[in-house]
Amino acid sequence: MARSKSSDVWLKEHFNDPYVQKAKLEGWRSRAVYKLQEIDDKDSLFKPGMCVVDLGAAPGGWSQWTTHKVGNKGEVFALDILPVEPFAGVTFIQGDFREDEVYDGLLSALAGRDVDVVMSDMAPNMSGNKGVDIPRAMYLVELCIELADQVLKPNGDLLMKVFQGEGYDQLLKTLRSKYQKVITRKPDSSRARSKEIYLLARGKKA
Repeated sequence: MARSKSSDVWLKEHFNDPYVQKAKLEGWRSRAVYKLQEIDDKDSLFKPGMCVVDLGAAPGGWSQWTTHKVGNKGEVFALDILPVEPFAGVTFIQGDFREDEVYDGLLSALAGRDVDVVMSDMAPNMSGNKGVDIPRAMYLVELCIELADQVLKPNGDLLMKVFQGEGYDQLLKTLRSKYQKVITRKPDSSRARSKEIYLLARGKKA
């Protein structure tokens, strides 16, 4: 099947992307690692020995960075609908986070551990229709918040990819009621045309 013109443009942009080339050179699994690295450098997210949940983990760049920061005594639990090639320090669960069985499987794997950071780079497959895409993205965000309510320890942090649109102001209000501080980040490695931003909710209230 012939590729569409838009997919040809995306492929050209992807392979010419300096962050893609840099990730390949440095041995990271994806360019997305640089988004997390920049946020971590600014906000000191991770410390040795932490327990971290990584949602929307494939192909594993964020988990890779996190294992590097939490060290041998830390733990990372990663989840994605796509397969992720396993590596040391990560417990991987494959499945759709929107399904109860998969969500409960993650809770079972955590086995009551106190989680220090819940992070999500999840996004729905974008159709280009805001009326469809924004509610789908917001639903994933709501699931992340629900998980953090259950597993994140007091003073823990929640980092999520979000897309501004309908429901965004209410989302900020919800996070501010649950966390001590909410910070907006747009990493340099996030493509300029992308509407994604990252919300970092710090210090879960007891």
